[in-house]
Amino acid sequence: MCNMTKQSILLVNLGTPESATPAGVKAFLKPFLSDPRVVSIPRLFWLPLLNGVILPLRCKRVAKAYQSIWFDDGSPLLHYSLLQQKALSAIFKQAGQDVHVELAMTYGERSINNAIAKLQDAGVEHIVVLPLFPQYSSTTTAPVFDQVANYLQATIDVPSVSLVKHYHNNDAYIEALALSIERQWAEQGRAEKLLLSYHGIPKFLVDQGDIYADHCVETTALLCARLGLAENEVVHCYQSRFGKAEWLQPYTNETLVKLAESGTKSLDVIAPAFAVDCLETLEEMAIENKDVFVKAGGEDYRFIACLNDDETHVRALHTVASEYLRS
Repeated sequence: MCNMTKQSILLVNLGTPESATPAGVKAFLKPFLSDPRVVSIPRLFWLPLLNGVILPLRCKRVAKAYQSIWFDDGSPLLHYSLLQQKALSAIFKQAGQDVHVELAMTYGERSINNAIAKLQDAGVEHIVVLPLFPQYSSTTTAPVFDQVANYLQATIDVPSVSLVKHYHNNDAYIEALALSIERQWAEQGRAEKLLLSYHGIPKFLVDQGDIYADHCVETTALLCARLGLAENEVVHCYQSRFGKAEWLQPYTNETLVKLAESGTKSLDVIAPAFAVDCLETLEEMAIENKDVFVKAGGEDYRFIACLNDDETHVRALHTVASEYLRS
C-alpha cells in the first residue's frame, strides 16, 4: 500500500482481571460496573450498592470461576486477544501494508487512553478503532467510542479516527463462523440442533433503541442461510443475565432445560457475540450450561470454541478494518 499517512488498527476488547483473585476481580469489575453505559441505574443508588454489597459478595465467587479457566500466561481473553493482534499484524505485513496493530481494553489494564497516546508517540496519524464486538450494543461498543471521544477532547494534536460500529453482517465474519461449525461437524458429527447463545442485555435498553437484538437476529439468519439450516434445526437465545430486571429472551439456561425435557439429546453450541473465549464461554457455556443440559436429560453437549485467532477470523478482521484505512 502506497500511503504517506502512518496508520494503525486499534483492537479493543472488554477487559479482564489481571489475576484470578478476589482483589484482581474487584479491580476489574469496579470500573466496569460503575460505567453508566453498562449499568444505567441512578448513581446515587447504584454505587453504594455496588461497593457495599455486590463487589464484596461477587468477587470471591467470580475469582473462583476464573481460576477454573485461567491460562498459564493469564486470562483466556487476554491470551487470545494478544494472539489476534499478532496474527492481524502478520496479515497486514504479508499484504504489504504498513499498518501497526495495537490492543486495548475498555476496562482494566491496557487502557484505550494509553494505547492511543502510544500510537501518537509513534507518529500514527490515522487510527481505525475496531471494537471486538461483532454486534453493536450501547453496553459494549458505545463505551469504547465514549473513551475515544474523551481522549480526543483532552488532546491538543488530535489524530484522525475511524470507528467501526459493527461487523455482524460482514460476509467474511459469517464465513468464519460457518467454517468453525462445519469443522466441528466434520470432526464429531452433527448434533440434532445448533444453539446460538448471545450475551444478553436488559430488555429496556432495546425498548429505548439499542439495536443489539436486531444484530443478533440478523447474525443468526445469515449464518443459518450460509449453513443451509432449517428453522427447526436452530435455537437462538441469550446468556449471562445479571440482576432482577428482564433481559433479552429466551434465556439460554432455561432453553437448555426445555430442549432436554422435550427430548433433544444432542446440541452443538456456539457463542457468536464473543470474538475470543473468556469466562462467559469457557466457564458459563462450556461447563455450567453443559451441566444444566445434562441434568435435565440431555446427553451430548458440544461447545464450539470462539473464533479466537483462527486464520479465517483474523482475515475477516483484516477485511473489516481495511475498509476504514486511508488509501
